[in-house]
Amino acid sequence: MFRYWNGYVYVVIFMLLGVLLPLAALWVLGPLLRPNRPTAGKLTTYESGVEPIGDAHVRYNARYYLFALLFVIFDVETLFLYPWAASYHQMGRFALVEMLLFIFMLAIGLVYAWRKKVLEWT
Repeated sequence: MFRYWNGYVYVVIFMLLGVLLPLAALWVLGPLLRPNRPTAGKLTTYESGVEPIGDAHVRYNARYYLFALLFVIFDVETLFLYPWAASYHQMGRFALVEMLLFIFMLAIGLVYAWRKKVLEWT
């Protein structure tokens, strides 16, 4: 019964080592090796070499978040084009039709965002 577990035992050992060694390096060896001399100057907030002015909590316009979200969506969707292009010769016309539908749906989302004026910065 145990001869079938040999491969899994090695995997579990490597997973445990992969988790425990970095944790031991950070929590055990780190405090022992790094210097720790806190001063008032080191504990202050650093902001480009000048004293911070005002509150750190600033409200941003929601458009900036929408703009960033659209960028992430289209950036991730672009990543789907690379595996498709690499294996296009194996998939044939069906893949071409599927990708055209995919790009068409992306274009619909872009037109919708454009009409809602999400892409305008100010």
